[in-house]
Amino acid sequence: MKKGMEAIPANWHEQIINLLGERIVVTDREGTILYINEAYCEFLGTTVEEATNRPVQEVIENTRMHIVANTGKKELAALHPINGSEMIANRYPLTVDGELVGALGTVMFRSPEEWRMYKSKIQHLVEELKYYQTKVENELKSKYSFQDLIGSSQSFLAAKKLAERISDSNSSVLLMGESGTGKELFAHSIHNQSLRSSLSFVAINCASIPEHLLESELFGYDDGAFTGAKKGQFELAHNGTLFLDEIGDMPLSMQSKLLRVLQEKEVQRVGGQKSIPVDVRIIAATHRDLEKMVEEGKFRRDLYYRLNVIKIEIPPLNKRKEDIKLISMSLLKKLERNFFRTGIAISEEVEKRLMEHSWPGNIRELENVLERAINVLDGQTIELMHLPLYLREMRSQCPNNGKRTMLETKPAQKIPLPVIPLKETLARVEKEAIQSALAVTNGNKQEAARLLAIGKTRFYEKCRLYEI
Repeated sequence: MKKGMEAIPANWHEQIINLLGERIVVTDREGTILYINEAYCEFLGTTVEEATNRPVQEVIENTRMHIVANTGKKELAALHPINGSEMIANRYPLTVDGELVGALGTVMFRSPEEWRMYKSKIQHLVEELKYYQTKVENELKSKYSFQDLIGSSQSFLAAKKLAERISDSNSSVLLMGESGTGKELFAHSIHNQSLRSSLSFVAINCASIPEHLLESELFGYDDGAFTGAKKGQFELAHNGTLFLDEIGDMPLSMQSKLLRVLQEKEVQRVGGQKSIPVDVRIIAATHRDLEKMVEEGKFRRDLYYRLNVIKIEIPPLNKRKEDIKLISMSLLKKLERNFFRTGIAISEEVEKRLMEHSWPGNIRELENVLERAINVLDGQTIELMHLPLYLREMRSQCPNNGKRTMLETKPAQKIPLPVIPLKETLARVEKEAIQSALAVTNGNKQEAARLLAIGKTRFYEKCRLYEI
């Protein structure tokens, strides 16, 4: 019984090759076409008779078949521009009895229509890949410079000047300050003015990542630990800057692993065995009292000293109230671009009220207040009526025998308000206060509960009650 190709009649071979669904060309050692199938010729706009026995470069544009036939090196899944399209080509050297005799080339897709159909499917994926690639590259760059740090108060200028002075250093920086004071803007600015500015700036919030995922997020994971492998934030920040926000919320178990990386200057992926060297400048930030946490055993002393090489304390907004007007103007310019508006101003009464508020949420809260005002603004000037309820009806400490009294303010316009039941009014104020706190903390419910001085359980109950 015949075996192999001998069992197939010779006049079947051509049809079998065409049914394989690929375009095929065979050349000799000099690159002359010995065979080309009809499907390929149809795509090229020629015939088998016209193409055979001609140099392959004259028949197929941008071909490399003659190169493979000469070098004996195969080229797999190579991008081949042809007829205004890009096809995937495989090129194999042909060796008979140990001697290189020519080359075989195959190209997928049986018709131009088939290629166009495939291209339309893959084009979306290519565009999506480019989008996310660009997005990642942009996210790994610093977004702010020292010009974006607004303020003229002495305490703020001292912090800004120190940050500018140490930018070129490779020493670790610890940014201290309440939530919303602009610690991340300082971190971006320091990187942007450093010698590492052209390289990656990677930011990670230690409080927002579950403890069981934090290690793989920082150090990555290797084959076998999960499906595939992934670089961690340390590797992504190699030769650049790694910003560890809310470092005070990092679990003790992770603190020891972080300390080892900072000391050894190398990481080991979760599930991996190989140590990977990393050169990273660390900028850490927290609103917590790390010295107190060290004394209480909640933060490693050795890690604290490793991070606290250069400490910069960023003053809260209520300690630099002379900057409120300047910051408000800067925030309004930013918000005007978002709302496609120009020329928005603040009334004197609003300016006074902003100065009287204690700003527990700092600049983040101020931006939230101004954004809320623009959303309900009809004209060009923000009045008291445009402020959130807790600012419109704000109580302040006045020299009246130590008693707290309502601020005596005369609204620009007297608008008759309907009488609303007290229970409904209190509920509305409570809901608005919760929403404002969540906006200030970027949705962090635990931090919002802390700002409102209520327990976490009670806070969650009120969120459910008001469908927040």
